[in-house]
Amino acid sequence: MRNRLAELLSHSINDMTVGTFHSFCAMTLRRESDLIGLDRNFAIYDDPDQLDVIKRSMRETDVDPKRFSPRAVQSSISKAKSSLLSAEGFGMRTASYFEEVVGRVYERYELLMAQSGAVDFDDLLLKMHRMLEQHPDIAARYQDRYVHFMIDEFQDTNVVQYAIARKLTETHRNLCVVGDPDQSIYSWRNADIRNILSFQDDFPDAKVITLEQNYRSTQTILDAADKLISANSQRIERELFTDNGDGAPIVVSEGYDEAEEAQMVLKEIGALTKNGSNGHKLGDIAVMYRVNAQSRALEEECLRYGVPYQLIGGQKFYQRQEVKDVAAYLRLVSNTNDDVSLNRIINLPTRGIGRRTLDELARFARDSSISQFDAIGNLLPTDDQLAPIVANPFTPRATRALTDFQKMINGLRADLEGLNLIELIEQILERTGYQKYLTDSMERGEERIENINEFKTAARDYIHMPVQDGLTAFMESVSLVSDIDKMEDRTEAITLITLHQAKGLEYPVVFIVGMEEGLLPHMRSMDDPTAVEEERRLAYVGVTRAKERLYLMRAFRRGFRGGTGPALPSRFLLDIPENLIKRVDKNDSKPNTIERRSRGGPLGTRQAAEGTGHRQGFEFSSTTRTGSRARPEMPKPKSGIGSNSGGKIKLVPSRRPTPPRPRPARRAANRNATTILKTGDKVSHGTFGEGIVMSSKQAGDDFEVTVAFKEGHGVKRLLMSFAKLTKVE
Repeated sequence: MRNRLAELLSHSINDMTVGTFHSFCAMTLRRESDLIGLDRNFAIYDDPDQLDVIKRSMRETDVDPKRFSPRAVQSSISKAKSSLLSAEGFGMRTASYFEEVVGRVYERYELLMAQSGAVDFDDLLLKMHRMLEQHPDIAARYQDRYVHFMIDEFQDTNVVQYAIARKLTETHRNLCVVGDPDQSIYSWRNADIRNILSFQDDFPDAKVITLEQNYRSTQTILDAADKLISANSQRIERELFTDNGDGAPIVVSEGYDEAEEAQMVLKEIGALTKNGSNGHKLGDIAVMYRVNAQSRALEEECLRYGVPYQLIGGQKFYQRQEVKDVAAYLRLVSNTNDDVSLNRIINLPTRGIGRRTLDELARFARDSSISQFDAIGNLLPTDDQLAPIVANPFTPRATRALTDFQKMINGLRADLEGLNLIELIEQILERTGYQKYLTDSMERGEERIENINEFKTAARDYIHMPVQDGLTAFMESVSLVSDIDKMEDRTEAITLITLHQAKGLEYPVVFIVGMEEGLLPHMRSMDDPTAVEEERRLAYVGVTRAKERLYLMRAFRRGFRGGTGPALPSRFLLDIPENLIKRVDKNDSKPNTIERRSRGGPLGTRQAAEGTGHRQGFEFSSTTRTGSRARPEMPKPKSGIGSNSGGKIKLVPSRRPTPPRPRPARRAANRNATTILKTGDKVSHGTFGEGIVMSSKQAGDDFEVTVAFKEGHGVKRLLMSFAKLTKVE
């Protein structure tokens, strides 16, 4: 955003404040920390750290984690904070036993966070709002400081964010928001679509500018998106248009199961990128899905055929064990009140400090209302003490380990001023023995050390600052960073990504897989019309990521969550007009030229989703005497699904299911004789070097070859359309 502003504006942007709500609030709270009773070096706990405190709070309030999920309790507390409810306020509004339990845990959680000198993401917003409300003088300063206030992606804001914006703009009332209610897909993060829908009611004098021209997609894609989203009631009417032309029709395809669905995707990718005939590279292509579990079949097919891919949404860099361990050391050096970080690394590498010792330490700290690090000093003698403040409850081994640990941390703190941030990390790795621990004791030690080196690279941006300021800023960035923001730009790999993570991105070619009831819309939303509308917005986001080509894929059967039964076509497929669609079957490049007896009718038809009569499928042919495409004749359904049916689906079960018919033999691939390889042929590959063909067989309209490569690359199975193998004479 800063780079875009710098390009657009002729003057310097150094005096502008540009950032996320969370980073803006963190900066402001640190600046005003003395006036509001916060430690300027407060730690920002990320999700796993918050969960650790939740679990500890549940233990200390005698809440059984087997009966009440810590994750559910954490989510409820987050939702309360996003709705401007403090622990006290939440406790006064409980309406169920679960909420009463959450109220008890919430109160203890807040106390533990305060003792650790830490805040969570929701606290950044809640404390900011509380500061503005309780300190009119501070609020007035910032109201004068920011004459103009602009918010991007306004549809993703929550209640407290909107309240902060309204408070900061009370004086000048210069508030500009940009957003699209049709892309509000984060209610599970407490985003509230009502913020944007009610904006004109809150600001009756506001000028509304409707942005309807689209510069990304073809008109066909936009028309499909418009028809899809128009079924929602919670939206602002508009009609998208573009100067990009109509473009290609939207391809709708069905595979027998998720494996065949993935094979169809890979086959089409091969055709799109073959010899560059369509002008597409692998990096132009994204495959999107509703849930992370759907990536498995796609990953397996990519690996099977040697197609490079990048998986967005796997384990994030800053969530990797070794990175979090070093970050915990840094946090503890910066703030010895941070009990979560202390508990993470006090026995890492192993120092002989067991669970019983840690429980005793935590009990004493709790009873004394001090941090666990300070409790070590009170329980153990120091160099200038003959005896500890209270009786030492630990074994001699634990006593030595705790004493050494405290001296090590104090030594690092004492040396802070003489080090920059990189040197501090290196000192931590050396003095704690963690570098040796990675090398000697852990699986994938080399990979983990590479991650630590990358962590140090990230810290280089802060070495020009005084070490304490740099350490605070770096820890803040670690807490706030997103894997999408740091997504690797791999031009020669396809992207596998969830629909939620794809928001804000664009690709020339997009595949959306799993267009089925229970996946999209997700089964959790099926009984809630408001949730179904958000699922439709999620589908809309996926559709509008495509610039040139869009493929909507589904499987007849899907082994998802242990199920293997027939899957119903998504109601969202049914909202797209037939004239925008080209239906393509796996076994034929032409639309719907084979009979389907067991797949619930043609793809995406209302009969397929609903079912009529006693058989689950229909026999049809979509070829007329003249060879033109025609809609198959089907029994008229009693009722449809989608925008006019209230979201209800009716499936008439089969009395005697018809087994799947044998699939027609595949046509021989059209190929140049020079591309045919046989066992024993020597070949060369751009990445793997020279090898020998072990076997070759037809795979649809392509050929799959197994090649044993030299120089440690091993045996690989490759598709000829992707592999670009050269025969060596």
